[in-house]
Amino acid sequence: MQISVQLYSVRDAFAADPEATLRRLAEMGFTAVEPFALRENATSLRPLLAVHGLAAPSAHASLLGAEDPAGLLATAAGLGVRTVIEPYWDREQWAREDDIRATADRLNALAPLAAENGVRIGYHNHDAETRPVFEGRCGLEVLVDHLDPRVVLELDTFWSAVGGTDPAALLNALGQRVQLVHLKDGPLTGDVRDQLPLGEGEMDVPGILASAPWLETGVIEFDDHSGDIFTALSRSLAQLTRYLQEERA
Repeated sequence: MQISVQLYSVRDAFAADPEATLRRLAEMGFTAVEPFALRENATSLRPLLAVHGLAAPSAHASLLGAEDPAGLLATAAGLGVRTVIEPYWDREQWAREDDIRATADRLNALAPLAAENGVRIGYHNHDAETRPVFEGRCGLEVLVDHLDPRVVLELDTFWSAVGGTDPAALLNALGQRVQLVHLKDGPLTGDVRDQLPLGEGEMDVPGILASAPWLETGVIEFDDHSGDIFTALSRSLAQLTRYLQEERA
């Protein structure tokens, strides 16, 4: 599994100085990043990724509301992105199967367009999609019932737990439909200001990793953090590296 970092974690530093931010992440040992707001940040990222030896195997971009999804997918391909992930869809659309089917239809319509650009489509969840409201099944499971096989999932393991569905169990249920995960830690209250480095909160990260040995990319992310974000990311990277070494031992 490749380790990446969601650049939203360092959004303030990135907005102030993209070059210094990427340099610092590379010096910490990251070799991959996951950009957000791809269209807006592509100009900054294009030269800097290469300079600092960083890949961008995945990126977040608002595809479902995009006026020019083809252009957005082409931009992603130009940065070497393999998976373009819809980061959020209306949380009110996850309580009825008809609404979930409509979301699947919209994602499915993008799959051939993505293929034309040499990339694929993914979807990233928050808590609303992982609440077990369909006789014990959650919205992501219903989504997969209607999803084109070419569309993958990026399971946000923290938000799955906050939503009430154990992420390891959900990975077992969804199988290789999930190719990427967001890894984060903290108390499961949903208050993002309390998020902590991996291994310091309530998340069973080793259990998550053990349940899905096929994962392509594990993305470290902080939605927010009350301390120094770079210190927290460094601790998370070190802990995740240890977990993966223990898995291989």
